[in-house]
Amino acid sequence: MNRRFRTSLLLAAAIGIGALGLWAFWLEPASLRVATYRLNLPRWPAACSGLSVAVISDLHVGSPFNGVAKLERVVADTQAARPDLVLLAGDFVIQGVRGGRFVAPEVTAAKLGELVAPLGVFAVLGNHDWWLDGPRVRAAFETHGIPVLENRAAALRRGDCAFSVVGIGDYWEGQPNVQAALQSVPPSESVLALTHNPDVFPDVPDRVSLTIAGHTHGGQVMVPFVGRPIVPSRYGERFALGPVVENGRHLFVTPGVGTSILPVRFLVPPEISVLVLGSADP
Repeated sequence: MNRRFRTSLLLAAAIGIGALGLWAFWLEPASLRVATYRLNLPRWPAACSGLSVAVISDLHVGSPFNGVAKLERVVADTQAARPDLVLLAGDFVIQGVRGGRFVAPEVTAAKLGELVAPLGVFAVLGNHDWWLDGPRVRAAFETHGIPVLENRAAALRRGDCAFSVVGIGDYWEGQPNVQAALQSVPPSESVLALTHNPDVFPDVPDRVSLTIAGHTHGGQVMVPFVGRPIVPSRYGERFALGPVVENGRHLFVTPGVGTSILPVRFLVPPEISVLVLGSADP
């Protein structure tokens, strides 16, 4: 290998590494997309077929590339999608931000309070919200008209479409109680379950048509042919991202919007997930 070729090879490698770093530490974390998923669910009423649910999670407002301006974009893009229902899956704040700045939950709640949907906007808290001050975050959201469903349910109806949204407390910090969350829901009622951490999914009974979660960020990094090196779940990559079906039970995990620990995303872009729900029952 002559010296000129070796120099060219090293230069190409340096450019490639620089481009990957630029993508992973700036361009992708700063991006935002709206992705639509069509899910056919068991025990989902035909009268609710076509219902659209916008799922927003892990905003971590104040993390790098995720300030108030990004939050305003999230709200605008969600409204442009015109969902029937908006579900907020927790981790609205972040502490000890490197390269960012702390944003109070009251500011975040005021912006999210601008969201409007025919069937409403509901939230659960994530581990970061509890680490900051769970009651404070909950009060901020409820002040701005967003109910926080911690182990409780909300019955929803529009015409012949009727179902319940149940919120299950965070697996790490929120004292999850699936039985309490479902207690007020009639056995015949269709159910969507909202929680922050998907690790609660194995405890969710068959009567729930779909469990919706965030928390994992999809690992933030996906290496082709290798996988996701770090997923904050006791189940590894099993519940890392997207639609999961196990024994006829359905889970959806959104990759979320913000970042934590490191401001990096690679092949896991920030996302507002819009779920269009259909019935798998004959």
